[in-house]
Amino acid sequence: MLRKILLLPLLILTLIQLSCGGYNKLLKSADNTEKFEAAVKYYHDGDYNRALQLFDQLIPFYRGTDKAEMINYYTANSYYHQGDFILANYYFKTFTKNFPNSSLAEECLFMAAFCKYLDSPMYSLDQTSTLEAIQEFQMFVNLYPASDRIPRVNQLMDELRAKLEKKNYEIARLYYNMGEYQAAITSFRNVYKDFPDTKYREELLFLTLKAYIDFAANSVPSKKNERYRGALEAYNTLLTFYPNTVYLKEAENLKKIALKEVEP
Repeated sequence: MLRKILLLPLLILTLIQLSCGGYNKLLKSADNTEKFEAAVKYYHDGDYNRALQLFDQLIPFYRGTDKAEMINYYTANSYYHQGDFILANYYFKTFTKNFPNSSLAEECLFMAAFCKYLDSPMYSLDQTSTLEAIQEFQMFVNLYPASDRIPRVNQLMDELRAKLEKKNYEIARLYYNMGEYQAAITSFRNVYKDFPDTKYREELLFLTLKAYIDFAANSVPSKKNERYRGALEAYNTLLTFYPNTVYLKEAENLKKIALKEVEP
């Protein structure tokens, strides 16, 4: 029994060496039909690394043939299943350019955008991938408006836009907290202009009023009147949209401050 246990690792190692030896021989083989069949089998077995090495060799050989479409499709999906979303995005997009009339073109265009979605980082980081994902999903909507993937695309785009909204909201709040009131006012306005349905709208309108008051208080005398007037406009805007705002009591106090300071 002990001897069998000791021999087991040696047997496993031997099998691995034989397997690798066979694969290395296949890589050096000139039989592209055998390589293609093996690559497809590796792909379906989930051995994407080996599949990719073989597909990489086969792409130039089968270019312009019927097999080229499937090789490119398997290549893109192999990178996707490996979690390499940057390369997967590239190969899915390449597929749609090279095979625009393929029955798989719609799927690949969706997957290209989906890979960008998966590559989109948390809201506090650079949002270049988020913007690119939205653009690619919009391209999908434009090309396939009747696709049954449209509800899913809209859901994913809403998630991406919410991330951008949160990013811009936090930047605007940061400007305010740092005492950069002019930048804060501009940023607050940009958030509710770019995201008209934002859940932060009421808060941002109130913060615009508050920022104007702080901005005016810290301004040179020649600029105070203009900025207190800006505060009164911000107050009116807040009450127009939210006559029963949760910030009403504080907003009224800020309005009184502005009215005391503004010149007739």
